[in-house]
Amino acid sequence: MSNQIPGAFDGIKVIDMTSVVFGPLATQMLGDLGADIIKVESPEGDMLRQVLPAQNPGMGAAFLGANRNKRSIVLDLKTPEGREQLLALLKDADVFVSSIRPAALARLSLSPDTLRTLNPKLITVAAVGFGSDGPYADKPAYDDSVQSISGMAGLATMQNPDNAPAYAPTIIADKLGGLTAAHAITTALFHRERTGQAQHVEVPMLETLASFLLVEHMAAATFEEEPESFGYKRMLVPHRRPVQTKDGFITILPYSNAQWARFFKAVDRTEMLDHPWVTSMDERSLNIGGIYDMVAQIALERTTDEWIELMDQADIPTMPVRLLKDLPHDPHLAATGFFQKIDHPTEGPIWTSKPPVKYSATPARFDITPAPKLGEHTEEILKSVKSD
Repeated sequence: MSNQIPGAFDGIKVIDMTSVVFGPLATQMLGDLGADIIKVESPEGDMLRQVLPAQNPGMGAAFLGANRNKRSIVLDLKTPEGREQLLALLKDADVFVSSIRPAALARLSLSPDTLRTLNPKLITVAAVGFGSDGPYADKPAYDDSVQSISGMAGLATMQNPDNAPAYAPTIIADKLGGLTAAHAITTALFHRERTGQAQHVEVPMLETLASFLLVEHMAAATFEEEPESFGYKRMLVPHRRPVQTKDGFITILPYSNAQWARFFKAVDRTEMLDHPWVTSMDERSLNIGGIYDMVAQIALERTTDEWIELMDQADIPTMPVRLLKDLPHDPHLAATGFFQKIDHPTEGPIWTSKPPVKYSATPARFDITPAPKLGEHTEEILKSVKSD
């Protein structure tokens, strides 16, 4: 790969002692940008390796999706030898990311303060479930439990009191945590570049997801002496959903006054042009369920393709509802080369997706190193440490 353009993080060495999705997604993003990610695994390996579907044991599809551009080393940290080997890796590392709870790290003599004496330039990162200064600090955490405590699962009940709480059908806490951790590591590296100062970074899943939800759902609670009136109404009305057309489902989303006026003009409902729901955002917000219900009734008059053509002419955001299985055939994703097929040395041809962010000078790469077998690079990595 010597003829390839160097990535933004070429020369950055990251020791990744995380598992499942939260931490591994963060380090994969850094690996896509050229960082040398050394994935430290126990002899049992990252538990995500076992999650099906898989073609071979220990190489599940979800693991492949969060661990490309990494090298795997197996170390048994319960033994003095394993711990010494880890310390040898950390002596010249730039970043150490761990999803082991801080108390357990301290028992292994791997606390941030201890590691800083070994390597003053080392940025230490704790990818944890809950912030260390709260009563949940020592609790185990997985995506579903964080969705529950953060208010995410309860949004279904806020939308309709008859609804039971529900998890989002994706591991949103893990993936949002991973994105936030990648951002946090980048920030710490930039600070060190400017000042020479390393630091400890803590990324808690609960606080990350709660702050994410409250961007809009803090709502009226923002202004109350004791915050209690949470919930952004437009997001919570039951009418906010894809609408049915003659032959499918679609999202039609006028938002501004001008867009609502163009919508009603396009569908020959000109009597609505002077209606307060169209001319006043405040009135529309107070009656958002009613105007969404109008769209749902009108949507039945045309096919999905007819709506897309009509709304494109009116410059109103409109998209058909796709299932995941439809995405490989989407013309936009096809044109951008979003789905890519690569040859994995043990799994054969596999599908992956390109990193979504485009850099003109330091492009992200999805195909440098496929996700490794457990301990695939142990000998190679240990030899390089000894030679150093």
